[in-house]
Amino acid sequence: MSADATPPHPPAPVPPQPAAPPNWDPLSVLERRVLGVLVEKQKTSKTADSYPLTLNALTTGCNQKSNRDPVLELTDDEVEEGLSVLQKKGLVMRLTGGRVDRFKHLLYETWTRNGPQLAVIAELLLRGPQTKGELRGRAGRMDPIDTLDALEDVLKPLVERRLAVYLTEPDRRGAIISHGFHTPDELPRLKTHHASALAEADVGPARPGAASAVAPDALAAVERRLTDAIEEIGRLRTAVTALEGQVGDLRKQLGLTPG
Repeated sequence: MSADATPPHPPAPVPPQPAAPPNWDPLSVLERRVLGVLVEKQKTSKTADSYPLTLNALTTGCNQKSNRDPVLELTDDEVEEGLSVLQKKGLVMRLTGGRVDRFKHLLYETWTRNGPQLAVIAELLLRGPQTKGELRGRAGRMDPIDTLDALEDVLKPLVERRLAVYLTEPDRRGAIISHGFHTPDELPRLKTHHASALAEADVGPARPGAASAVAPDALAAVERRLTDAIEEIGRLRTAVTALEGQVGDLRKQLGLTPG
């Protein structure tokens, strides 16, 4: 290269690409329920002795009939089996050394350190898909979420990280949201179901007085049939009256009726 040659320009730096959100391993119905109960009881416990949970307390919470969908009837052995799987996934810790073993979740370390965000996830794990209004009221038992706008602020990072997922269009009225731990075949089925339900709700029941606006030709046809029926009834009444007169005359002729 000659002394006066222009040196080549260095390549432009490539801007860093944002990291793709993680794909979370699916959770079974049992695993969802165990984790949801652990978070719920941790956030609502009144005394230090109430959490971490014993196996018996956890089973009772899993089978609770309020704030659960579906309602389950699990045994201690089944809950223990779910705990074993969750321990291997690094989501639950067993605490030994006391009179009985106890269990705590590790979701602050693995999912999110934000309290309201974890409350929202727990509520979705406990009850499945919900509207935003339902979710705000229920999750607010664990961490206050004062308004729907505040809920939107909680949901945004959860959706970005796939910890939560919309089953319908996010901005439409009655939008449905769920947790991000469904199996690959379960998620499309849920989206189809809830989209169909919202579509039916949009149509709504027929309103009184709306028939002429919806189907004027059909209404006109009904009115014509009604007019024809009324005229036919009039003709039949006239014929019946004439027949009654003829019968009366015949009875007189036969002497069946006093003159």
